[in-house]
Amino acid sequence: MSNYLFLLLFSIPLYTMSQTTEKSTALNVLGTALESCCNDPMTGYWRDGFCRTANEDQGTHVVCAVMTEEFLAYTKSKGNDLTRAIPAYQFPGLKAGDKWCLCILRWLEAEKAGVAPKVALASTDDKALEYTTLEMLKKYKVDE
Repeated sequence: MSNYLFLLLFSIPLYTMSQTTEKSTALNVLGTALESCCNDPMTGYWRDGFCRTANEDQGTHVVCAVMTEEFLAYTKSKGNDLTRAIPAYQFPGLKAGDKWCLCILRWLEAEKAGVAPKVALASTDDKALEYTTLEMLKKYKVDE
């Protein structure tokens, strides 16, 4: 079922989806222009390197985080193995040190469990502030 859902999500043409945040107007949690999170591996709901979201993005992938072994093991234990490559979708699998756009709710869940990864604030969409505070995110700030 999950493979079918994944296929369904990736078979929808991007031009039919409405972006809630255009790159040119997107702001980060610091109130400045949203910066790219990562292009290798290519991340973001739109696979453009930016942690922007859309109405169709049920996961709200807005947190630019630096993966750790602890977080990757945690999310795998919750049923989302980010280390496993999925070549059909050009997803190489993640390893510690990779940056990736995370779902805000998974990041908050990991924070409560004591395994939240560091956050690149300049690359984290301000939509994250609808779920948590800037003070909380700053506790996990990565040196950029």
